[in-house]
Amino acid sequence: MMLKVENLVQGYGGNIVLDGISFEVSTGEIVALLGPNGSGKSTIIKTVCDIMAPKSGSITIDGREVHDFDSSELAKVVSYVPQSSAAAVYTTVMDTVLVGRRPYIGWSYKNEDIEIAIDSMRKMNVESLSDKNVSELSGGQKQRVFLARSLAQDPDFFIFDEPTSALDLKFQMKTMISMRRIIKENGAGMLIALHDINLALNYTDKVIMIKDGKVLAFGDPKTTVTEDTIREVYGVDTEIIETKNGRYILPISPCDGEGGGF
Repeated sequence: MMLKVENLVQGYGGNIVLDGISFEVSTGEIVALLGPNGSGKSTIIKTVCDIMAPKSGSITIDGREVHDFDSSELAKVVSYVPQSSAAAVYTTVMDTVLVGRRPYIGWSYKNEDIEIAIDSMRKMNVESLSDKNVSELSGGQKQRVFLARSLAQDPDFFIFDEPTSALDLKFQMKTMISMRRIIKENGAGMLIALHDINLALNYTDKVIMIKDGKVLAFGDPKTTVTEDTIREVYGVDTEIIETKNGRYILPISPCDGEGGGF
């Protein structure tokens, strides 16, 4: 399957935030959105998930416009985890994760739904928290619960908005490793907004670099994320270091007047 964004224009009121955005996400691959705060990453994700209607352009899944899906259909195809998902929820972890099975159930949950929820909690390392109230958890634990709910939804496309932002270093890496394995094994696709360029370099298949509401570069991280594109998008001089374990960004100094900033 393919999720395709073509010539997307989006904004708030008369302010255009995205101008002519185009890219594709195929099942079996992870595509990262990179850009400074305010570059439009979250707006892209909300529009792709049909939370916001585009001003112009199209978002299609296998040629079908996203806005033509009814809510139940779309929930089986797309699972969305927003930045604010770590807010307090006054249900248990198990009940929260089971919500991901709602698109598939009739009158009540089946044993299969419960087994899928347990497996999803296990993959996000929150199974031991199943009886706890979500509101009692730390921000990182909450985020992992919502990621588990997304896994239980079993979609064709995962759409995540900075899902690792509340996680410590260990769980950032474990989450990306787990999601990469799930994407490859299940034949799903993922569009993920990330702050950490190193995560994008080492765990994704393609990168979209956003600057001033436009796509500056789109493609393989090795050729797309360069010292030049980082300088242009983020306004930071860096050095890219090649190691036997991957490629890593070493920040050197900010460049006044370029890329992101105050």
